[in-house]
Amino acid sequence: MLPLLKAAFTLLSLLELISSRPLMTTSPKLKLSEITHRIQQLNSGVQVPCNDTRVAQVAFTDRKLSEQELLCQAATALTKVTRCKKDYEPFIINLQSLHGKTNCSLSNENEIYLRNFLPELGNFTQGMYRRLATSAVQ
Repeated sequence: MLPLLKAAFTLLSLLELISSRPLMTTSPKLKLSEITHRIQQLNSGVQVPCNDTRVAQVAFTDRKLSEQELLCQAATALTKVTRCKKDYEPFIINLQSLHGKTNCSLSNENEIYLRNFLPELGNFTQGMYRRLATSAVQ
């Protein structure tokens, strides 16, 4: 009986560890989809974690900047969220793997509340996902 309980406990601990780690997807489409889905999950809750935290505003509509630069800026902005780091770590990991840069320029001149930043990021990643989907079809 005791070995069976140990095995069950070990299995539960392993499942908990796996579920608590950010999903590491390989496809850019899957990463973009995961970011969008996680934002929707956060926004559907009572309150976005650390919603009053101010982060640097990323100009997602600026056509002069490449998508990789904007993804890098978004990741950089989210790394400044220290109180709720665990909530935003999956976003940062996926954003960093999508842009592949080590650093980028981001001005802290204009700041925005996190509760307003997330929908903008979601719209941007959703648009990227759609563009990838249509380019794959063509």
